[in-house]
This record gives sequence, C-alpha cells and structure tokens, in this order.
Amino acid sequence: MHPPCRPVLQPLCQPVPRSFSCTAQPLARSSRSALRHAHRDVPTYPHGPSLLYKQSNFGLYGNVRPQFGNMVSERNEIKTRRKWDPNIHDKRLWSVALGKYIQVRVQARVLRTIDKVGGLDEYLLGESPARIKELGMEGWKMRWRLLQDRGVKERLRRRRVELGLPPQGPEMFLSDAELLGEEESMVDPAVKGPEVPNEMTAEGLEDGEGEMTDEEIERMIEEEDEAERQRRPGTLMAKKDRGERTRIHP
Repeated sequence: MHPPCRPVLQPLCQPVPRSFSCTAQPLARSSRSALRHAHRDVPTYPHGPSLLYKQSNFGLYGNVRPQFGNMVSERNEIKTRRKWDPNIHDKRLWSVALGKYIQVRVQARVLRTIDKVGGLDEYLLGESPARIKELGMEGWKMRWRLLQDRGVKERLRRRRVELGLPPQGPEMFLSDAELLGEEESMVDPAVKGPEVPNEMTAEGLEDGEGEMTDEEIERMIEEEDEAERQRRPGTLMAKKDRGERTRIHP
C-alpha cells in the first residue's frame, strides 16, 4: 500500500534573480593602484610620488602641503592645534595643442602662474628644474600627453634649430626612453632631492601601507624644514636668528 501523497510546500520567499546593473566597478582600491593605472604608459617621474600628501599626486598642487599651527585665545592665550589645508579648486583649463578642455584639480597659486605664463600648455612645457619638480605626478602625465602632439613636436624642432642643435622632424621625435633621459638631465641634483626607494614608489607601495596621521606628517614636515634651514645658513631666518643672539648677548 502506497503512502498518501503530500503537497510540496513552496518557500514563502522565492530567490529573485539579480537585475542588470550598469554601475561601473571601482577602478582602483588604493592610490598605488590608481597611480599605476594612470601612469602605465608614461615614463617614470624623476621626483617620485608624494608620500606625505597623496592627493597631490592627482592634480596640479605645486608642491604645497598642509600647514600646522595653533589657534591662540586672546583672553587667556590657550593654544589649540589646528591645520590649514591648501586652497584647491576644480577647474576646466583649455589646452591649445590638444584642442579641448582638461578637468583638473589645481591650487590657487598654480592657477595664477598658469595665467601669468600664458596658458596651460606653456605651464606644462616649462623647462626649469623647479617647474619639473612643481608639476607632480599629474602634471608630469599631462606634460607627456602634450609632448605627443604633432604641433608641439614641430614647435620643439624649430626651437632646436634656433638654438643651433641638430634638427629633428616630427616623425623622428625622441623615443620614450630618450625623452626620459633628457628630462632627468634637466633636473638639478640640488632640486631633485634624495632618491625615492623602490618600496616607496607608486609601484612598490603596498595597499594600506604608508598611511600617516596628521601628527606624523607634521613631525616630518618640521624635520624637513629644520634640515633645510641648517643646509642654508645664509637665509633670512638664519640672519634674523644671528641678529637676535647678537642683541641678547652683546
């Protein structure tokens, strides 16, 4: 004799198939991955990425960094530590060579410099060692994109002829390795600073490592400023200190 047939109970909550989504996945989960993706076909920047102020690697910040100080009460002179962030703006700057607007985060002082030199292209094509160091990672990438334009190549060729150098046509322009060698030779060793170890570069920095607190950044900035004052004893600050010591100890 067969057992009685029982109806199969269906679950109250049926699994709903996942709907289609057009939301893009995140490009990078860290600044290291983002820099590696953005500079995958760009020569290595001679000065390396900024490790103290990482967001300056993604804009024209002009080597600025947060400043630290005190808020002093006028009544009882109580000091409270505070921080001054750089004055950063999101701007659309016109590139004559590329013929389009470029969206970039730019610092206020850099924006005034761009207006002074005559545009974004003139700022990026500056040849002084200080300008190369001021560009940063983002400016170095924009400069490389600009050097691939045929009009810019012809402009550099004419300039080489005016300076008495061997002319090079647009089709015989420098390769990536040769151009990187010329850029590195333009950097003054005194301005270039110490070499960045491989484990601290954008390719060698591990995910989640290198994150520093405001106190650690402030301490490192103070140490760098103190070392800079000791290396340059003829600065105005050193002269002022010598004058104060002279007045205190006649």
